[in-house]
Amino acid sequence: MYTINLGNVYINDYYSIGGPDEGNSNIRNYDLIIKDLDYGEPTFERAEVKMQRTILSNLLSRNKADLVIGGDLSNQIGIMNTTLKYFNLPFLGVYNACATFIESLIIASSFINSKMAKSIISLTSSHVNASERQFRFPIEYGSIRKNYQTTTMTGSIGAIVSSKKSKIKLVSATIGNVVDYDVTDVANMGAIMAPAASSAIYNHLTNTKTSVDDYDAIITGDLGSLGLKILTNLLKLEHGIITDKIMDAGTLMYKCSQEKLAGASGPTVLPIFFFNHIIHDKNIKRVLLIGTGALHNPTLVNQHNSIPAIAHVIEIEVNHDN
Repeated sequence: MYTINLGNVYINDYYSIGGPDEGNSNIRNYDLIIKDLDYGEPTFERAEVKMQRTILSNLLSRNKADLVIGGDLSNQIGIMNTTLKYFNLPFLGVYNACATFIESLIIASSFINSKMAKSIISLTSSHVNASERQFRFPIEYGSIRKNYQTTTMTGSIGAIVSSKKSKIKLVSATIGNVVDYDVTDVANMGAIMAPAASSAIYNHLTNTKTSVDDYDAIITGDLGSLGLKILTNLLKLEHGIITDKIMDAGTLMYKCSQEKLAGASGPTVLPIFFFNHIIHDKNIKRVLLIGTGALHNPTLVNQHNSIPAIAHVIEIEVNHDN
C-alpha cells in the first residue's frame, strides 16, 4: 500500500443532503432533508441528479472551484455524468464503490498539495431505490433481506478542498490494495470489505509509524454490525491490534427502531457521519477515516465470482478552536 503526506490541505466548506429516513436517523445537522424519495422528479435517478445539482449549486454560490472530482453507485457513474453537464467545470469521475468519496479526497488533496489546483469539489451521492434495483432486485419484487445486509443511504455530500487554512486539515492518506477473501455472498458486504479495512488500517499505522492510541477515533464507512465484528477480529488475529476506538458509520447511522438490519451503506455514509456528527464532538481531534468498497457488479455476481474489495485511509486533524 502507498502512503502520502498531504501537507497544507484543508476542507473549507461542505454541504449535505439526507433522505426521509436519514432525517429521522441518529445523525443531524444536514443542510437539507428531502421529504420523499422522488424529490419532485419522475425517477429515482433524476432525484439523485437533483441532489447532486443542489450540492454543487450551494457550494459554488460561496466558493470558486477549479474542478470536480467524484462518483456515485450508478452504472458508469451515469448520475454524476448527467449532473456535470449542467456545470461548466472540469470533471474527473472516479469509482471505488462505497470508498469513492475518500478516493476523491485523496486525489483532490494531491492536486492541492502539488499546487496544480487551488480549489476542488469532492462530491458523491447514493439513493436507496436506485441502488437496490441496480445491485439486487427490482424494488417491486419485495425480496426478503438477510439480517446481515445493509441498506443504501439516500443522500449527497460535497466538500471544498483547498490550501486555505480551516479547522479541518487533511494530514496523510494510504491508498489501498484490492483484497479478495473469496466471499461470493453479495448480501454480506461486511464480510467482503472487512479484510480490506484491516489491511488498510495496519498499513497506514505501519507506514506513518503511529498506533491506534495516537487517534481519538478510527471510523470505517459501511461495514455494518457484522463487518465491524469481523474487522476487530481480523486486526487482533492478523496484526495483533486490539482497540475499542473503531466505530462504523453505517452501524451508527440509523436508530434500531428504523429496522435497517446491519446498518447503512453507500459512499455518502462515512463523509456525512464525519461532517454532520464527528466534527461536532470536541473530544475528537485526530481521526482516521477508512472508506470501504465492495468492487462488484451484477454480471460478475451472477457468474458466481468472488467479490473483491478495497479500503483507503485518510488522516484528519480537527482544530475545534478555529
